[in-house]
Amino acid sequence: MPDTPDTYFDAVYARTDDPWHYRTRWFEARKRALLLAVLDRPRFRSAFEPGCANGEFTAMLAPRCERLLAADRHPRATEAAARRNAGSANVTVASIKVPWEWPEGTFDLMVISEFAYYLATDQVAWLARRIRASMAADGLLVACHWLHPFDERACATDDVHRLLQDETGFAPAAEYREADYVIQAWSVDGRGPSQREPG
Repeated sequence: MPDTPDTYFDAVYARTDDPWHYRTRWFEARKRALLLAVLDRPRFRSAFEPGCANGEFTAMLAPRCERLLAADRHPRATEAAARRNAGSANVTVASIKVPWEWPEGTFDLMVISEFAYYLATDQVAWLARRIRASMAADGLLVACHWLHPFDERACATDDVHRLLQDETGFAPAAEYREADYVIQAWSVDGRGPSQREPG
């Protein structure tokens, strides 16, 4: 199945910059809190969040990062994310169509949330290989995706997460699953929070 076309995102952003109600739904706020809870350390040097939408999770993640690059493929999303995070000097918002485009540099955190299922299967595998090539030796990959099928989905969530694990080769670090979505994390070096904290 091909990836989800740009026309879909044009349509969902036509009326609002918050088409999935990230700002107003408690369900979404709770999910963001759970995403933060699986992070294996209090602070990261350099993080990458592609598919940032209007930047609500970006704003929660920013205090945990020295530098945070948030990106999206749609201009209305990046405009909203830039406004939402205008007060955070450590946040850069960019228009990047992942995985066709990719930032330079190395990251010790990447967050892939609610966007990789818009990619075709071979594109998810390509995304995973790009992640592997740009991840620091102590890096953490976190992914969160809706489990229920929907018309615009190009790749099933369980397939997305399997490909992220298989193609990166990173070690499973955390998993949280409920009826609606799954959150998983993988570490490059296989170390958990207890090994990262001295004493």
